Amino acid sequence: MKVDILLGLQWGDEGKGKVVDVLTPRYDVVARFQGGPNAGHTLEFEGQKYVLRSIPSGIFQGDKVNIIGNGVVLDPALFKAEAESLEASGHDLKKRLHISKKAHLILPTHRILDAAYEAAKGDAKVGTTGKGIGPTYTDKISRNGVRVGDILHDFEKKYAAAKARHEQILKSLNYIYDLTELEKAWMEGIEYLKQFPLVDSEHEVNGLLRDGKSVLCEGAQGTMLDIDFGSYPFVTSSNTICAGACTGLGIAPNKIGDVYGIFKAYCTRVGAGPFPTELFDETGDKIGALGHEFGAVTGRKRRCGWIDLVALKYSVMINGVTKLIMMKSDVLDTFETIKACVAYKMNGEEIDHFPYDITEGVEPVYVELPGWQTDMTKMQSEDEFPEEFNAYLTFLEEQLEVPIKIVSVGPDREQTIERYTEE
Repeated sequence: MKVDILLGLQWGDEGKGKVVDVLTPRYDVVARFQGGPNAGHTLEFEGQKYVLRSIPSGIFQGDKVNIIGNGVVLDPALFKAEAESLEASGHDLKKRLHISKKAHLILPTHRILDAAYEAAKGDAKVGTTGKGIGPTYTDKISRNGVRVGDILHDFEKKYAAAKARHEQILKSLNYIYDLTELEKAWMEGIEYLKQFPLVDSEHEVNGLLRDGKSVLCEGAQGTMLDIDFGSYPFVTSSNTICAGACTGLGIAPNKIGDVYGIFKAYCTRVGAGPFPTELFDETGDKIGALGHEFGAVTGRKRRCGWIDLVALKYSVMINGVTKLIMMKSDVLDTFETIKACVAYKMNGEEIDHFPYDITEGVEPVYVELPGWQTDMTKMQSEDEFPEEFNAYLTFLEEQLEVPIKIVSVGPDREQTIERYTEE
């Protein structure tokens, strides 16, 4: 068996949670391979809305195995709050949610460091979620991290050493803080974690594949936030691309099957960083209002703009995307004209590839397409799509050279339409 991978192709917030939930019935296992509680995957069904931060989005589908992989960074306090909220709504997690011993722990002092580093940057701040993600990955790479498996082996000593090191850094930054409440909740989270199966996830995933089980790997954030290939330095601290599933779960490249790439019919971004197609006018405000564009975790208003095909082609290329999924098509239902960026103008020259730096002097080159001006939210098959919408889909497929297999026309799991396009 091979694993299929599902990931975002833009700056995150593409709607991955809903799609994982829709696709999960076809798989035996859902495994999260990177990121931390800065990611919020929103799912809506049966009149309820759920926001998952660290727990894989397949958790609602019966007896599926869900795995938090080694590439994830985990905050025990936030995990406990998230898991207990799900359990209160009737979802039993303790048997079907497995956690990698090699996943790194976000310590209370990581969160304090995150805030201190952002404050020190002033106007140059990245706009992090303040969840301690960056400092945790920094400790991981510098070989100073504390891992989930450590809570079973000499934990007090390892935690104390990491805490002391962080406090020395905070002292040098003259940053004032109070750890009391954070640390209390964190320690309660550590005890809670011990109730879950703590596993060697690389052995588990590969064993499941050998047993013929089907696995869906779930990414967080989006390709344009990848630490290597995103709009650096305004990126996250992990590899959000397809290759991140190999390192974040212990899967060999030859075990990868389909790569599902998710994108919105337009584009959004949260926090600081370049955004070539960003709209600062009524159109941008309208997209934001219709799309309810506020962060699932932070509540921050998302910046909105037209779809950027230069960036999207780049994402398709480096991920080896085999199937596309377009989200929030219904948000553009009322627009008379739809725009799509097909090139950038830089230094008087037009380019159609994603350049090294897009922080300054990038002017999007647009093509205009007629809007469909039809309410698509009640549609249940592609036979109902208006002609103009089909033309938009065809245009995108020609540009991206990958078929759009699934179209979302609303937030509910039922508002998902599969297309029977030729491969």
